[in-house]
Amino acid sequence: MRMGIYFLAEQISVNATPFFPNHTWFTNSLLVTVIVAALLLIWARSATAKMELVPSGRQNVFETIVEALYTTFEGIVGRHMIAKTFPLIATLFVFILAANWFGLVPGVGTIGFGPPAHGPLALEEVQRPLLRPSNADLNMTLGMALFFMIWWVIWTISEVGVVGFLKENFAPKGGMKGAMWFVLLPLFLFTGIIEIISIIFRPVSLSLRLFGNIYAGETLLHTMSELGSGWPIPLNWITSVLFPLPFYFLELLVGILQAFVFALLCAVYIRLSTTHAEGEGEGAHGH
Repeated sequence: MRMGIYFLAEQISVNATPFFPNHTWFTNSLLVTVIVAALLLIWARSATAKMELVPSGRQNVFETIVEALYTTFEGIVGRHMIAKTFPLIATLFVFILAANWFGLVPGVGTIGFGPPAHGPLALEEVQRPLLRPSNADLNMTLGMALFFMIWWVIWTISEVGVVGFLKENFAPKGGMKGAMWFVLLPLFLFTGIIEIISIIFRPVSLSLRLFGNIYAGETLLHTMSELGSGWPIPLNWITSVLFPLPFYFLELLVGILQAFVFALLCAVYIRLSTTHAEGEGEGAHGH
């Protein structure tokens, strides 16, 4: 087995590959995560190192992105919650988008270790890629989803309290009183249990949606690059580049779409659990 640039992968594994054989926790997807995070930190630091009253260049781009995201998510979570939640929601969006697009950089998934090819111009197979898209690893997407849900619980309890959260999910709505309240209580208890189950499964749906789309895109590009593998040399080299090329543009769209969907759902979950408290707070403020 040797290291080189490989145009084909034998079969894309669902599991990330350990970067070091004796350290299974440090995988090729974790390495990409570190690289993407470092690049984002360097970019943010360089864009804000010398802040100017009239922004230009990188500072202008940075402030435009922040302002656009702030306005978008403020319309979802509300003015009452945006200051608390924006740093996490915006970070998730920017990181997921950067990680998705970084996974399309030539060499990610195609540089690694594999057996020698049969012939000097034959396409080689990669068995242990050095780099793997971060969000093609379920551990990464699940970790982000669980981290958000921990903060969701903190924000929800701080806004409505434990009693308020239970009342919102289990108590009859609409200001019902008297015998009707007791008649409908079993029904609302049942729907409350269903709501709690759906909340528990939110990290699963968030993580699987992102992971599934990125892994599917990786598989699609791999499949298209293999279509001409049985053709004569050097036609197989040309087709391995040309056939996947149109789908790269599709994956660019999928990358930003999935980042927005992940962040949007996080914002909606916050809105649903804090709307009642926000309405009371704004009402009290207005009075």
